[in-house]
Amino acid sequence: MSVTIHPISLGVDNCYLLAGGKCVFIDGGAPKQSRAFLNGMAALGIAPSKIALVILTHTHWDHIGSAHALIELTGAQLAVHRSERAIVERGLKSMPPGVTPWGAVLGVILRAYVPFIAIPPTRVDIEIGDEGLSLAPYGVSGSVVHTPGHSPGSVSIVLDSGEAFVGDMAMNGFPLTRGPGLPVFAEDLGMVQESWRKLLKLGVTTVFPAHGRPFPVSAIERRLTAA
Repeated sequence: MSVTIHPISLGVDNCYLLAGGKCVFIDGGAPKQSRAFLNGMAALGIAPSKIALVILTHTHWDHIGSAHALIELTGAQLAVHRSERAIVERGLKSMPPGVTPWGAVLGVILRAYVPFIAIPPTRVDIEIGDEGLSLAPYGVSGSVVHTPGHSPGSVSIVLDSGEAFVGDMAMNGFPLTRGPGLPVFAEDLGMVQESWRKLLKLGVTTVFPAHGRPFPVSAIERRLTAA
C-alpha cells in the first residue's frame, strides 16, 4: 500500500495528511485553524470527507486546538492514547516543562499566553493502548507506536517505508531549536530518549516533526550518542 505524504500547516504546527487506501490526518493543530485546513485540502484537490481517521500525537494545546473543527469538517474518527483521552474530551490546556535553558525561558512566555486560549472539548472514538494501533484498516502501511516522554501519551506514526511522524518528540528550527534535535519541552527527557531507541529499532529513516522541517534520523542518533 503506497502512501503519499502531504504537509498542511495549522498555525504553529505541521500536520500531515497520509493518503493511502483511505486518508489519515496527523494532529489537530493550533486553535482556530479550520480555514487553513480547508485551504490546504482544497490545494491538494482532496475532499475533507476522504479523511477517515485523525490521530493526535499528544494533547498539548497547540496539537488539539482545532481537533473539534477537523472532526466536524471531515466526519473522521479521532484517536488518542488512552492516558490523555480526558484532556481532549474536557478541552484542557496542558503544557510540559522546559528541559533546556531556552525551553525554560520559552515556557514562561507561552504560559502567559495559554490562559487566553479556548480548546473545545472533543469526543474521542479510538483509545490507543501501549501496544499501539495498526493503520492497515485505513489503507496505510504503518502503525501508531506509543512513544512516551514528551507527554505520557505521546505516540508516533511510523510507516513501513521508514518515515516517522513524531509530534514533539523532536524539533527542528527557530524559535525552538537551531537545528534538528530532541525537544526543549518534555515531561521526562530520559523517557524521550528511550522512546527514540524504540523507534530506531523499527528502522525509522526520516523524521517528520510538528515544528520544523523533516530531517534524517541520523541527527537523533548523534544526540542519543552524546547524551
